[in-house]
Amino acid sequence: MSTEQKEIKNYDAEQIQVLEGLEAVRKRPGMYIGSTGPRGLHHLVYEVVDNSIDEALAGFCKIINVTIQKDNSIVVEDDGRGMPVDIHPKMGIPAVEVIHTVLHAGGKFGGGGYKVSGGLHGVGASVVNALSTRMEVEIKRNGNIYKQAYEYGKTVTPLEIIGESKKTGSKTTFWPDPEIFKETTVYDFITLEHRLREMAFLNKGVKIVFKDERDGKKRNETYHYEGGIKEMVKYQNHNKDSLHNEVIYFEVKKENCEVEVAMQYTTSYSELILGYANNINTTDGGTHIVGFKSSLTRVINDYGKKSKILKENDDALSGDDVREGLTAVVSVKLSEPQFEGQTKAKLGNTEMRGIVEQATNENLMYFLEMNPAQAKAIVEKCVKAARAREAARKARDLTRRKGALDSFSLPGKLADCSEKDPKLSEIFLVEGDSAGGSAKDGRDRKRQAILPLRGKILNVEKARLDKILNSEEIKNMITAFGCGIGEEFNEEKLRYHKIIIMTDADVDGAHIRTLLLTFFYRYMKPLIEGGYVYAAQPPLFQVKKGKDMWYTYSDAEQEKLLASLADQPGKIDIQRYKGLGEMDAVQLWDTTMDYEHRTLVQITLEDSSLADEIFTTLMGDKVPPRKKFIEENAEYATIDA
Repeated sequence: MSTEQKEIKNYDAEQIQVLEGLEAVRKRPGMYIGSTGPRGLHHLVYEVVDNSIDEALAGFCKIINVTIQKDNSIVVEDDGRGMPVDIHPKMGIPAVEVIHTVLHAGGKFGGGGYKVSGGLHGVGASVVNALSTRMEVEIKRNGNIYKQAYEYGKTVTPLEIIGESKKTGSKTTFWPDPEIFKETTVYDFITLEHRLREMAFLNKGVKIVFKDERDGKKRNETYHYEGGIKEMVKYQNHNKDSLHNEVIYFEVKKENCEVEVAMQYTTSYSELILGYANNINTTDGGTHIVGFKSSLTRVINDYGKKSKILKENDDALSGDDVREGLTAVVSVKLSEPQFEGQTKAKLGNTEMRGIVEQATNENLMYFLEMNPAQAKAIVEKCVKAARAREAARKARDLTRRKGALDSFSLPGKLADCSEKDPKLSEIFLVEGDSAGGSAKDGRDRKRQAILPLRGKILNVEKARLDKILNSEEIKNMITAFGCGIGEEFNEEKLRYHKIIIMTDADVDGAHIRTLLLTFFYRYMKPLIEGGYVYAAQPPLFQVKKGKDMWYTYSDAEQEKLLASLADQPGKIDIQRYKGLGEMDAVQLWDTTMDYEHRTLVQITLEDSSLADEIFTTLMGDKVPPRKKFIEENAEYATIDA
């Protein structure tokens, strides 16, 4: 019997470990998938795909097919070993039924089914089943095709043989429950596409075929990268100018873990370091990222001194200096990952710091020594970053406040609030002096501060920090917020827990909002990650009929209102707001600032790699990618006639 045949035979019911039941999932779905909005809806797909990826990591799966069917159901099919169908020794039912109906049941809980695995604490299949109106599973194994169906997490048909097949694999079809996902059950192709492409990058050689069979949306994409994360770095940098053509790549395998690093410097000023542990994006970093960063700083400094690019009396390059313009992917795979928090945002395994650090020390130094021309370009960029950092430090000293409550050091334009508790305070960043004046007059002076912005702020995507800190508008924001920027950012010193961007509902307003978000993302990312940044939603229309008055915030809402008034006689006056300046203080309060009636959109960061790609495309130096983006998204634009 071959090793592969032994592996297939050994992956049976005894390896499916049962920990607890399934009852709580439908009552508290957010605990298991994060939310019941679009994010949670798409997470269902990731959980099922993760199971197929685990088969790929174990060496038994080469192709994964993901399909959005016409009725918006999802099909995930792989050519792995096929889920076990024999009777579970403790539960007395087929193992596949245990996997789908018992929480914390799977081959990932010490049963020996997988050496490494991703997924949401191994609860994937059962949670997806519990949150679906129906799920059907087909398994090719033992020369047969087996099928079983479930509804709302409960078995509705016995496991039965429906045919024969010499192949192996698993196929899962599910329909998300609209009672759980009340906001929407419609899948977004682009959201799924980004994650599936990412999974293909992280698992070199695996082919993922993604189809959308819905009317008017038919697409068929294949993601297959033999270069793995090397190609991921190239993809991430395709809108940037690279400093060296070759992507630096190394892979180190030890007994119970594997480390992969791919990195490339660009001429941009921002860094992007993406960390993964068992294919899970560790957005809050962890020990693997700490190890990589500390080694990177040491190696660049050591090589700089050794090659005489750095002089003996030069100050050492800082972490910020050596990461300027760097795009890197650090992917680790280990048998017993320890994650901090339910969302697995941070890797906690202490041993991974040393393993990644040692791997980077040896391999990065080797690359620099073997490629002196590229190494020189890298170190010289880091030196320029250090000089700019020193200039930025001097500029930053001018913006620093002596204390959070020293109002004399605040910007003169700022109309501050009297509330001293940041949790109860909010600041409006208002486009233009006219709207700023109305906002100052109409606000709640106790809790609402107003900072008017003149014109469009500097595009930080095209400037270093020293130049950025010479911008008056940016200095005013930094001083008003009180929390510092970059590595000096201190969340505890933030003076307002709501930072609200209030711009006109037109193209210029959208541009100003994008410029502000670019600045926050690049230099104050914890503001977005902490949920402190919001966009105000001013009305588009004011409708008057006699003594009655309404405000509407979208064309659809306006059409609905006018339709409801159509059968009533009398004159209807409609005002289309072109800007905030057209509203007086009372109107601005009633529509946009009143706590009881306003609508705020919280700015969230779902995915760092996607955010980096969008900001680079929209705000970077290269015109062709921006032109392509506009052409592809023109159909979603709203034209003001």
